[in-house]
Amino acid sequence: MSGETTADVEIRIEGRVGRISLNRPRALNALTHDMEVAIDAALLRWADDPSVAFVMVDGRGERGLCAGGDIRALYDAAKSGGERLAFPFFGDEYRMNAHIANYPKPFVALMDGIVMGGGVGISAHGSHRIVTERTMLAMPEVGIGFVPDVGGTFLLGRMPGETGIHAALTAHRMTGADAVSCGIADHYVESRHLPALTAALAALVDGADVDDCIAAFATPAPDSPLLAERAWIDDCYKAPTAEAIVAALEAHAEPAAREAAAAIRRMSPTSVKLSLRLVRAARGDAKVETAIDREFRVAVRCVAAHDFVEGVRAQLVDKDRNPRWQPATLDGVEDETLDAYFAPLGADELGLDALEHFPILSDRM
Repeated sequence: MSGETTADVEIRIEGRVGRISLNRPRALNALTHDMEVAIDAALLRWADDPSVAFVMVDGRGERGLCAGGDIRALYDAAKSGGERLAFPFFGDEYRMNAHIANYPKPFVALMDGIVMGGGVGISAHGSHRIVTERTMLAMPEVGIGFVPDVGGTFLLGRMPGETGIHAALTAHRMTGADAVSCGIADHYVESRHLPALTAALAALVDGADVDDCIAAFATPAPDSPLLAERAWIDDCYKAPTAEAIVAALEAHAEPAAREAAAAIRRMSPTSVKLSLRLVRAARGDAKVETAIDREFRVAVRCVAAHDFVEGVRAQLVDKDRNPRWQPATLDGVEDETLDAYFAPLGADELGLDALEHFPILSDRM
């Protein structure tokens, strides 16, 4: 293994494949800052290494690829007045996401099982995204006083109709079929075939063979349950504000629409409004870096705010599932408050939008 490997991520070269295996199965492979740094360093090194034909990422354990970032560390820092931890944590993670989106070699992601938050960021920007019947994909951040990030707003903004807004505001869990139909994955492979597919990929000698190798194991994805709901989703989520969306959902005859309204009302009102603005803004972005820069401004401010600390406390620390949001309702969140989250960060700007990722950012190594 390379020098960047930590106990929590296995980084090695097997044949001509750069292998990255997240190795925190008891924590659902949640990404720590050290893991982000190690993975990004390997990606930058392998980009110019002729012995590496392509990259493959997977997760150890039976439950999934990755449940997200290690938000407990950010929670502990925020509780002790160390909100500045968010700047290097998100900065390094988001650079890694941008590198994956721009990678000059095939990037194969095995998105089996749970793929949430940061797990989406480390997989769904790749060139070859493989899901299974076990895939459970979501951006559930509104439930902890946070927002979809890791370039997730760029992906959500390109989903059909208003399905991305629905997924962002309700933390909807997508199936593998949903992911393929909504453009977040490319190939559907039954999970029982993954060991054979992994072995076949590891045996390749040329990155150009990746497509044929995956095609030999892939099958057509089933119909998407999410897209089957598009009629009421598109009708309700086209409303201009979060309050109007909830009102439309509650007034709709479809029971699933009323369930969606109830889900949104359980989320952080501030996070719901921030997420709605983020995803709608990302629809106009020509590249993912623009969306990531915007997410960074909002993310570092969220971590320093009340709802993030309270949301993590309620969901992951005390686990009482009873967060006390401030403000407690959507109509209590003022536009001026939202504007402050989006304001430029000055010298702290991430600035990915203005950079060419290869080879300019390789001088960080």
